[in-house]
Amino acid sequence: MKGTSVAFLSVISNSFVVILKLAVGMLTGSVAIVSEAIHSSLDLAASLIAFFSVRLSGRSADRNHPYGHGKIENISGTIETLLIFVAGIWIIYECIHKIMHPTPIEMPYLGILVMVAGAGINFFVSKKVSKTAKEMNSVAMKSNALHLLTDVYTSLGVGFSLLLVTLTGWTILDPIIGIVLAIYIMKEAYTLMKESFPPLLDARLTDEEEEHIIELIQAYRELFIEFHDLRTRRSGPVEYIDFHLVVASTVSIGSAHRLCDQIEQDIKALFQRAHVLIHVEPEHERSDLHPS
Repeated sequence: MKGTSVAFLSVISNSFVVILKLAVGMLTGSVAIVSEAIHSSLDLAASLIAFFSVRLSGRSADRNHPYGHGKIENISGTIETLLIFVAGIWIIYECIHKIMHPTPIEMPYLGILVMVAGAGINFFVSKKVSKTAKEMNSVAMKSNALHLLTDVYTSLGVGFSLLLVTLTGWTILDPIIGIVLAIYIMKEAYTLMKESFPPLLDARLTDEEEEHIIELIQAYRELFIEFHDLRTRRSGPVEYIDFHLVVASTVSIGSAHRLCDQIEQDIKALFQRAHVLIHVEPEHERSDLHPS
């Protein structure tokens, strides 16, 4: 499975980067590098979560899970964002400690080299994971791609801070830039949380997505009287869409069924993994119209 193999690639890359950063952080005494190692270790945990969640969420629906296992990805994405918050708080704590107890940085150029190398590796992997996430509409892999990309930015930021410390001798720049980067990754985590958590509460799709669905239904407005009770939700990479379609009493069951099939095909062209349920109502059964 493509998603699983790409998710495993991020596990391998993060494992290598964590070991590299941690070793160099200990050698140089840079709190920014050690903080980056902590950040990358949480990225590794996120990659492992994404790897297993993609495998599990891809399982077919069964007797106990008739709607499939898609929400595993939303749970995974939520856990990953919480891990980012933990990383941010830990980095800030370490940076404040370094400000209060400054220590010199040894072999700064080695640290710069490792930061740039780590950024390069994760940039390549993040692009591959992001591309696969879009193809699969996977929340877990989107979260993982964001983890990797933030690691690229923070690694480059730490590398730049080490360069400034080397050129100016101001060791306080190391923890200050570390704090700025921690705030940045926590901001990114909040953005991701808004995407991964709402589906756990069966929140509806976005206004823009529902407008597209309504446009697709209205394209057949000459063949039905009205529709109402549109409901949408997302579970992992799958969208669930249902609504009531009112047709004239003279329309045959076969014609109504073909109309529903056409509408369903159009919606699935927009949401490839969507499950669409259309409840057909004959005109004389309308008790309360809800104009759309």
